[in-house]
Amino acid sequence: MLYAIISEDVKNSLERRLAARPDHLARLEKLRDEGRLVLAGPHPAVDAEDPGEAGFTGSLVVAEFDSLENAKAWADADPYMIAGVYAKVTVKPYKKVLP
Repeated sequence: MLYAIISEDVKNSLERRLAARPDHLARLEKLRDEGRLVLAGPHPAVDAEDPGEAGFTGSLVVAEFDSLENAKAWADADPYMIAGVYAKVTVKPYKKVLP
């Protein structure tokens, strides 16, 4: 089943994000390579493709997991979580309708 992992950053998270980004991306690339990743990306803090120093307010990952518990465990082990980038993470089932 698909799950949405909706994360909210702590204030001024950009420096922590940049430090943990390589490990964070490696985990997402593994999901992609396994054919389980639907989409992933950050929420810019301002209305711009590159928010610069404004940074990001959170992230969204939609991916396939065997269960809600496995999706939550994966989210809890995210390098951004470990580095203190995320203040809150919500994991819930997701049903893709389109495209």
